[in-house]
Amino acid sequence: MAGISLLSGCFWLDGPQSTFDPSGPVARHQQDLFYLTCWVSLVIFVVVGAVLAYAMIKFRAKGPAEEHMEGPDHHHGNPLVEISLIGASVLALVIIAIPTLRDIWYSYDVPAADKANPYEITATGYQWWFKFDYPNETAQTTDPTGKPVNAPFSTANELVIPAGRPVQINLRTVDVIHSFWIPKLAGKVDMMPNRGNHLWVQADKPGYFWGQCAEFCGESHAVMRFRVIALAPREFNDWLSHQMEPARKVPAPRAADAGRPKAQFAAYRTFRTNEAGYSDAFDASPLDSWREQQKAPADEDAALIAKGRELFNTKTCSTCHTIRGDGYVGTVGPELTHVGARTTIAAGLLQNNRDEIHRWIHAPNDVKPGNTMWVQGYVKNNIRLTAEDEDALVNYLESLK
Repeated sequence: MAGISLLSGCFWLDGPQSTFDPSGPVARHQQDLFYLTCWVSLVIFVVVGAVLAYAMIKFRAKGPAEEHMEGPDHHHGNPLVEISLIGASVLALVIIAIPTLRDIWYSYDVPAADKANPYEITATGYQWWFKFDYPNETAQTTDPTGKPVNAPFSTANELVIPAGRPVQINLRTVDVIHSFWIPKLAGKVDMMPNRGNHLWVQADKPGYFWGQCAEFCGESHAVMRFRVIALAPREFNDWLSHQMEPARKVPAPRAADAGRPKAQFAAYRTFRTNEAGYSDAFDASPLDSWREQQKAPADEDAALIAKGRELFNTKTCSTCHTIRGDGYVGTVGPELTHVGARTTIAAGLLQNNRDEIHRWIHAPNDVKPGNTMWVQGYVKNNIRLTAEDEDALVNYLESLK
């Protein structure tokens, strides 16, 4: 078993959610413990298998005459053998138990040597997405009168952290039990209703990591995903400074441009049911794709974006989503102030581009059955969008870099 696991880790299990390719100290400790358990199990398997094979060969019937002979009388076994087997079993358990307890304590809290320098984030699970609060940061926004004010800073579904630094993640949930899992950085820890929990992670170097809810939590549990982006300290601080600013404003079209033709966009694709939402180019280098995503589109249509901003309010999207600076302060759905700068939408399920945004807006229940946006938004509020409405909303959301 250990040999198969080793070969699998080297040659096959190298996907984005493989635990055989750790990128941080917590995941590395857990992988070492897994391999130790495999090796101990392999030794037990070999010894037991060898004794069983020896007994089967040595005491097998030697011919037809012995096949119908009565077996030997049963009597008490050899005490020395029995005590030795018990001792060997206890030793095997001790060999596994000591590092298991050590790694439980290690993964539970930031080690004492790094205790003074962890970065704190709170992750909250919803059906079916993740909210990330940065409690030590304040973002810029405006109050209902338009006066600039500071507010707690949060984002959704893409957790950006500083590389090479411990990150303490407080785990919460607002509904059912979820399980927070970043396979290459740390193991699974549950988010329990009415009970605080936490874990810590550290990325060895800048990178892009896949995350997943690992506890069945409803109809769309399998597509409750998120991403972790680890950045070098300077790049992280630059990202943080930009994210805490209000929503980006695209300048209104000039009067001189009123008669000029508007930008023409390619027709939106039609997707098959359960079709994957990522391109090969994105998967080839996701961190580079993330950096490219921070740039504003070159062919923005200011009039279309302005229409999308208006529709976001009139179609009641603003009752569920926050967009700082545009006056929208909903708390039911993900925060969207800089959603255009994220590489994914729909809780890590779809790549963030025009086609996929349109796919999500056009038929959210086909993408993620039972989601709140569909049930509490489209159905409850009887939202109807024309093709022109969808195009405007796509362009508005894409502009929010």
